[in-house]
Amino acid sequence: MKIKSLQLTNFKRFTDLTIQDIPESAKLVLLIGSNGSGKSSVFDAFEMINKVLKAEEPFIDEEDYYKKVTSNKFGINFYADNYDGEQFVSSTGNYISNNGGISFYGRSAVRYFSRIERTVIGIPIKVADDGDRPGYYIDRDNRFENDIDLLLSEIVKKVFSDLNNITNGKIDEVKKFMQRLNESLSRIFGSNNYSQLQLINFQTPADGNPAQLIFRKGNAEINYDLLSAGEKEIINLLINLYARAAYFTNTIYFFDEIDAHLNTKLQFDLLKELTENWIPDNCQFWTASHSLGFIQYAKETSDAVILDFDDLDFDQPRTISPEPKDNPDVYEIAVSKEILPSLFKSYKLFFVENEDRHYFASLNIPITLFVAEKNRDAVFHKAKSGNFNGIVDRDFLTDNDIEAIEQKYGCLKILKFYCIENYLFHPENLDEYYKKGNSHFNKEAYKQKIAAEKELRKQELLIKVASIRQGYPYFKEPGMENSKNRERFTPDNENYKQTKTISDYLNSNAFEEFYKSFSMKDFCKSLSERQHISPIDLSKTNWFKHQIEKIIQ
Repeated sequence: MKIKSLQLTNFKRFTDLTIQDIPESAKLVLLIGSNGSGKSSVFDAFEMINKVLKAEEPFIDEEDYYKKVTSNKFGINFYADNYDGEQFVSSTGNYISNNGGISFYGRSAVRYFSRIERTVIGIPIKVADDGDRPGYYIDRDNRFENDIDLLLSEIVKKVFSDLNNITNGKIDEVKKFMQRLNESLSRIFGSNNYSQLQLINFQTPADGNPAQLIFRKGNAEINYDLLSAGEKEIINLLINLYARAAYFTNTIYFFDEIDAHLNTKLQFDLLKELTENWIPDNCQFWTASHSLGFIQYAKETSDAVILDFDDLDFDQPRTISPEPKDNPDVYEIAVSKEILPSLFKSYKLFFVENEDRHYFASLNIPITLFVAEKNRDAVFHKAKSGNFNGIVDRDFLTDNDIEAIEQKYGCLKILKFYCIENYLFHPENLDEYYKKGNSHFNKEAYKQKIAAEKELRKQELLIKVASIRQGYPYFKEPGMENSKNRERFTPDNENYKQTKTISDYLNSNAFEEFYKSFSMKDFCKSLSERQHISPIDLSKTNWFKHQIEKIIQ
């Protein structure tokens, strides 16, 4: 079973959240975001679906816990395809028949076990129904000792049901378990003698003492109780998946914060191991993190998607789709943007304005990454330090302005047209796009339509140009008070001189002259030639790539 979309309304953190466009191939879904951004609330929704599928009572009595506004109903809807292609839709409040055998299996973040304490085995556990899971996702998860119980009980059963299974004092089931676990531990911790962690023995409870798991690390033999927190976290997860694998085969697995206590390399290796070797291929694995290792693995594997919950106002309706794999912004959850250049020393990084990043990134320019900043001023302040490259819109700048700005701020590049949309919807770019699709496109007629709208709009634009320019950030830092360049963007004659040049551009009949100061983001949006075309598709042309390469080289 693999989820393709999910909608949560009036649920926990969310007024109306839609997660969509998860490809059917996605085996791993990584939720990233700062603490409190709502990642774990998604897992609360999965736990609620779990209760609905099992028709458990009294979940209706618990509704206030899940409601954002207690006076309103909450809703959970999901759409998924199971391995056989059967579709499921559920909504809280409706008990649905589970005719496809689907299931959800979650581990909360509150599951750390410092030591094994249970002194008996054989406690009844409803494993198939996941009956020992916490009542709420914030409650402590005590299943680790139950997992030990399950393993030991199974071994004892086999001893007495078939004594021929005993070979050299060991049971085949024991050898199978130890081999599976130790192979996994080698892939996670490495096979070097000093770092390798291997299970070498385990003992059932006896004489009032709890079970013991004995590991070898280097030359030392260590009981589970004496392992590090990170080692215990990994052992906990692997034994849990081994003990319950037979019961959850068409399942959405959702594990929260499994990166706790782990360094970056262990984060990467653990997530890789769980995804590739422990989660069945027809299942889907959801986890939440803000760790660098998890983000790096999700970016590198083709069967993973990243959903970014960071810095979103969930009091408003929100739609989240998987992040592009080349988007370095996702690293900011783990490290700040200021550190990004040190992580990509061999890459050329450009900070760009907000959504423009998607268009730049689609170019796939070798060893070049584009990082989104919230607006032009934020990009400028990054670039003016001389430590970062930046690309900003031209807006109402003259050719002379651009020459002066780029000379003063060597790391800042300025588009040669008003904004990125002027490139995307440029006649030459559309011409290439339409030719590739074998569609008719009259380039001259399109240019005439743009020119006609420019004539209608130019007077209202010219009235505002001088005042708009005063809001530009260039040449306003301390030490520039007496600079002639500063006067370009103040209520001064130099500003009006440059504004006159903008007026000349807009009054020109030459297309390339007026087009550089006429916004295709704000105007000409209703032209028939622009309808039903994805801007992302327009950013993948050779013409667009050539124009951007000329700017950044």
